[in-house]
This record gives sequence, structure tokens and C-alpha cells, in this order.
Amino acid sequence: MTSFLFEILKFAFSILLCQSAGAIGAIFTRKSVTTWYRYLEKPAFAPGGRFIATIWIILYTLMGISLYLISRKGWSQPGVKVAVGTFMAQLSINVLWSWAFFYLRSPIAGLAVIGALWISILSTIMKFKRLSGAAALLLVPYLIWVSIAGYLNYSIWKLNRGRTGNVTGETIEA
Repeated sequence: MTSFLFEILKFAFSILLCQSAGAIGAIFTRKSVTTWYRYLEKPAFAPGGRFIATIWIILYTLMGISLYLISRKGWSQPGVKVAVGTFMAQLSINVLWSWAFFYLRSPIAGLAVIGALWISILSTIMKFKRLSGAAALLLVPYLIWVSIAGYLNYSIWKLNRGRTGNVTGETIEA
């Protein structure tokens, strides 16, 4: 296999890996969006579902490019294995948030997970910066979006404390 073809495969794999995290998160999200989430009180700044989906597709692509740039450094370069491990940890926490917030239908659990996610993204950025400034910068929009999502998660928790919804999401009981 030529070096060029190998780089293309590595690039595609990096992006597909990140997009796969989004697809797994969507499995946890899908049912609750049309039932439970629909009936929650949300702040005025809450974006619509299509907007959120578009943002995540872009962010997962940027994350994949960032991962690819680090992978090009080679496994033998000091810091690469730790940086990629940190990246994989934050990607796992990213999926965990969808499970906590949507599958468990728990804004407070989502809030705890998103706090851990924010810290792990920042840690990834710091580790990537030592290896590639460009790779680190590609993750900054992700950190900004998760900061906004964290505030949205907090606002939803605050607006809906003590309220529960039935399984079909038809009503929210006080």
C-alpha cells in the first residue's frame, strides 16, 4: 500500500471514528427527543434539533481531522500515545453524556457528565498543543460548543427540577 493511500485511509478512519461516536450517541438520544425531551421546559436560547445535529456533524469532523494530525506524528513520538488516549477518553465521555441525559432522562446526570467532558476536552487540547498547534485549535470550537451545551443542560435542569414525565412523554407532572 502506498504511503499516500495509507494517509487517506488514516484520515478517513479518524473522521469515521468520531462520527461513529455521534451515531452511538444518537441511538441513546433518538427516542427521548420525540418523547421526554419534547415536553421539558427549555430556555429561550435552546437551539432546534436540526441545528444541533448540523453543529455536531461539523464538530465530529473537526475532531477527526485533529486526531488525524496527531496520528501523523507517529506512535513513537513522545506524548502521542497519551494524547490519543486522552482523546479517546473524552470521545467516550461524549457518548456517555447522551446516555446520561437522554437515555436515563436525567439532566442532573447529564450535568455531571458534561462537567467531566469539558475537563477532558481541555486536557486533550493541552496534550494536542504540545504536538500540533493546528490539532489543538481544531478542538476549540468543540470546547466552546460543550460550554454552551453545559449551560443549556444546567438551564434545563433548573427549569425542570422536581418534574417528571411519563414514558410516552404526553404529560409532565408537577
